[in-house]
Amino acid sequence: MLYFYFRITGLFLLLAGAAHGSDFLERDEVRQFIREVAAEHQLDQHRLAGHFTGLSSQQGIIDAISTPAERTLTWGEYRAIFLKDKRIEQGREFMAEHRALLSQATEQYGVPATVITAIIGVETFYGRITGKHKVIEALATLAFDYPPRAKFFRSELEEFLVLSTKEGWDPAEIKGSYAGAMGYPQFISSSYRQYAVDFDGDGKRDLHGNIADVIGSVANYLAVHGWKADAPVASRWQTGAGEDVSDQAEVIALNRKSLKPQIALSTVKNLGYKPILPSAFDKAERDEEFVSVMPLEGLNEKETWVGYNNFYVITRYNHSRLYALAVLQLSDAIGDSSP
Repeated sequence: MLYFYFRITGLFLLLAGAAHGSDFLERDEVRQFIREVAAEHQLDQHRLAGHFTGLSSQQGIIDAISTPAERTLTWGEYRAIFLKDKRIEQGREFMAEHRALLSQATEQYGVPATVITAIIGVETFYGRITGKHKVIEALATLAFDYPPRAKFFRSELEEFLVLSTKEGWDPAEIKGSYAGAMGYPQFISSSYRQYAVDFDGDGKRDLHGNIADVIGSVANYLAVHGWKADAPVASRWQTGAGEDVSDQAEVIALNRKSLKPQIALSTVKNLGYKPILPSAFDKAERDEEFVSVMPLEGLNEKETWVGYNNFYVITRYNHSRLYALAVLQLSDAIGDSSP
């Protein structure tokens, strides 16, 4: 009777752990995925399966992606994380150390050196914090145990397996964020395949340690997504009387869920708003037709921000207004856009 109890209990535990405790290779859907990827890309099915050996779903990954800072913090709280003196100072040091490469990237892609530097600074503190999770395990967890975005992460897992094969990586050795982003600039696998460049011409694309490729790839990403050289990014606007009334109904009504600029610039002007810096207003009035309007909660007061095309381009890197604004302000704090 006791033996029978242990057999039944063991079977129950096996079934209960199939989703989150056991190895991925014990799951039919994972094995089917491996077969499909192998067939689609002419890869060795057994070799692919071997990459999943010993990997299991990680609840911590699911917890982390369910509460990202971009969705849980106010602008004031988010800004305080990235606009610290140490990050600004080390951004200036990064620019000084890699001045020639940044100048070359700016000339080739039209993206300011400070913006390139700021993205690397926000993403990984200039390469110091690139992630501790096995990318393949993080992607598999989200692909098979995070239904809200399972389709996206299955695609990224496929991209990662193909990328690893083409680049000659051991997938088990590649570490990154809980969402599977990698290297200094935290590219996801599909972005790595599409936008990473061999900026120093050594025949490899290395975003894990080659600073030339990192700088060139960040600039290339922004350029491909529509960066306009010498155009504004975003500016804070106030009424002509110097008031910020972000809580007024007419301003809130201009806020859109979409990150893409959709509001006519004239609409914002007709509410009596204008940029705090007149030069930014003049530039935007000449070159920008549509903008995004963002009423935000600062640490001590409400703020109204207007984003132009280049602001939208930064949100293509990370789909968050708070992220793009942090990149802009860190870029400004680091200094002149000329390397």
